[in-house]
Amino acid sequence: MDKISVIQLQQEMLDKMASAQSIASNPLSVKSVETNAYQSVGKVAESSVAENSLQFGKALKGVIDTVNDYQAHASEKITAVELGQSDDLLGATIASQKASLSFDALMQVRNKMVSNFESIIKMPI
Repeated sequence: MDKISVIQLQQEMLDKMASAQSIASNPLSVKSVETNAYQSVGKVAESSVAENSLQFGKALKGVIDTVNDYQAHASEKITAVELGQSDDLLGATIASQKASLSFDALMQVRNKMVSNFESIIKMPI
């Protein structure tokens, strides 16, 4: 997965979570969600739930692997600078910041997912 597709995937996930959170926080929009749900029943029937969850799982695993790669790359660069094998301190710092930012973004996505899940669980049926 290249960097652009990972960023696009993260942005799509954040957008979906933001819309889910706005729906959960606005009880007046529940009717519109209900209407949209009835309209999309045909679409859901056509697509397999197992396929969708598998695709989501693959996407999530891809993002986690990318964050892990950033962390490993930053660690390698920092270790090389510490051992005197490299004098690229700026590159090591940038790699470290990139890894830190990507990890923070992943944690924010996780927190949003947990928050939205809790909101859905608390909704009356």
